[in-house]
Amino acid sequence: MKLYRKATKYGALAQPVRVRTTPLDFSREPRMTPVLQPSQPSEPIDLSLLDAYSQAVIGAVDAVGPSVVRVAPLRSNGVGCGVVVSGGLILTNNHVTQGARRYEIAGPDGRVYLASLVGDDPDTDLALLRFDEPTSIPPARLGDSKQIRRGQLVIAIGAPLGFEATVTAGVVSALGRSLRGERGRMIEDLIQTDAALNPGNSGGPLVTAAGEVVGINTAIIAGAQGICFAVAANTARLVMGEILEHGRVRRATIGVVAQQTPIPPQLRADLNLEQLYGVLVTAIAPGGPADLCGILPGDMILAVGGRTVTGLDDLLRQLDYDAVDTPTDFILLRDGRLLAVKITPRERKRG
Repeated sequence: MKLYRKATKYGALAQPVRVRTTPLDFSREPRMTPVLQPSQPSEPIDLSLLDAYSQAVIGAVDAVGPSVVRVAPLRSNGVGCGVVVSGGLILTNNHVTQGARRYEIAGPDGRVYLASLVGDDPDTDLALLRFDEPTSIPPARLGDSKQIRRGQLVIAIGAPLGFEATVTAGVVSALGRSLRGERGRMIEDLIQTDAALNPGNSGGPLVTAAGEVVGINTAIIAGAQGICFAVAANTARLVMGEILEHGRVRRATIGVVAQQTPIPPQLRADLNLEQLYGVLVTAIAPGGPADLCGILPGDMILAVGGRTVTGLDDLLRQLDYDAVDTPTDFILLRDGRLLAVKITPRERKRG
């Protein structure tokens, strides 16, 4: 037992304090803390799953890769991609065409062909080319982009930086996105994916594991950590039809920016709705038809002209040229209630 004096607040020594000390005994073995072992060994990696993933990507590339071409406008240093579809036609991006009328097309076999512009659509950043002569390049199959889901595996095939047959894979991050294009117009019905894209990938196909083209790769957001976009195949199919029939895309507009969105299950049950998705209005053009009719951001479009609208492709289909200056019935969802309004679309000017 030893005595110590405890200092007071002002430094004076107080009464002695008894402190008990115990001598250390080094003869005893130290007590070891047992390391907990898992009750069961960890599961081994299932290599068959990785192999199945690889085979899915390989199968998609084998199916669509032979249809992917490199697109270079004549008398230009630009280069992009395209995908051959039926009838000797090539789908690509409008910004890849650079306003030219003639193009050099490099096929997957290394042969170079010439192609001409059939028509383009800046509003969707799509363009349609046609080979000047018959080729042996097989056409790819356009799928139904409305059937894809978030989290689904997708493969991007293209020619970044001029290298052909480059493949990246990822998942669908979101559907029905809108993005402001180079000319300031909103490009709608975009598929968002994390499949890596690089300069030169523009115009190439976005492909499912089943080997179907569900999008045309169109843009990369700089500094957005790999967020990439593709124009949905259903929109591309509409644009192709308009270009082939009329030489341009004729369309009406109600002056909104919108995106596909799911309808909450409880709300569907309360309103006895069968559809799973609607089109959410995110912005209104001042003085446009929707603005004049009192449409508000946050409204969800469920039907147009008596037809159900579950995505932007449905809305674009209903807003064709015949809808210009024609009063049209819209069914909206606002604050949990159904609302019927009549809107008169205007002709959308070419961007």
